[in-house]
Amino acid sequence: MNCEACGKRLPLLLYGELSFDEEEALEEHLGACESCRAEWARLQTIHAVLDRHEMPADAALLAACRRGLRQSVAALAEIEQVRKRNPLSRLRDLFASPLGAWMKPVGALALLALGFAGGRLLPPGRAPLPAIGLTEPVISRVRSLEPDGAGRVQMVVEETRQRRLNGSIHDDRIRGLLLAASRDAADPGVRVDSVDLLTSRAESDEVRRALLHALQHDANPGVRLKALDGLRHSAADPETRRALARVVLADSNSGVRTQAIDLLTSSPQPDVAGVLQELMQREQNAYLRMKVQKVLHEMKASVDTF
Repeated sequence: MNCEACGKRLPLLLYGELSFDEEEALEEHLGACESCRAEWARLQTIHAVLDRHEMPADAALLAACRRGLRQSVAALAEIEQVRKRNPLSRLRDLFASPLGAWMKPVGALALLALGFAGGRLLPPGRAPLPAIGLTEPVISRVRSLEPDGAGRVQMVVEETRQRRLNGSIHDDRIRGLLLAASRDAADPGVRVDSVDLLTSRAESDEVRRALLHALQHDANPGVRLKALDGLRHSAADPETRRALARVVLADSNSGVRTQAIDLLTSSPQPDVAGVLQELMQREQNAYLRMKVQKVLHEMKASVDTF
């Protein structure tokens, strides 16, 4: 193996795409060639740096892509299940085969005779047979949400099978599913949509508790910002204010901290100055420091803690 061939195979070695023989030949060349060893070390360093600086996907874009993919997969799966359950589809597949060309006339006569006999055997005025329903499966996870802007929502729920539910956000079952989806750690896009929909019912205690949980524990800053929007009407509530104070002092995202400061100071209370003074001692963001300093000045409070 020469240096040119080695250079082409190094990226494949990095991702484990070489055969055993190719990898052995490449390692033998690396053991004897200093310049190729240096190139191999450079590639490993670049790969490690990229791994450490992986950019998080936009939650809204991720949700839209996943929603479209799931809808397409679910639709295809449902069509395939219906086709498999329907005996006529199997008959149609048979007619589409070369043998079916000879069977079509015979099949047409058989269907005609069957229809005629069925009509004669059914009593006059007989009501249609009732549809046989399946036992409702146990719900496990909300997979996607589609709000229509009029207070209603369409969602895909993963159960023993996926199905679509339509209903108002004011319905207890729909609201219960949204509350469960807001805590689903698997899909930040679904959590963003769920929390966004729940903000219209933020006056409910159970919804407010769900928003407080999302604000303090959700790993996605987009979800936390949505939760802050929903908590605006309860900014004077003591439990909400305690949560806001914790977020102001500890949240890792400067945008979330900024919104939390605005919400905390929108309803001035004696405890606000102490929280902001403590923030001034630890905050590294220059914009936030200026913002907090301005608020403390307007409150006629010292910037320092005592």
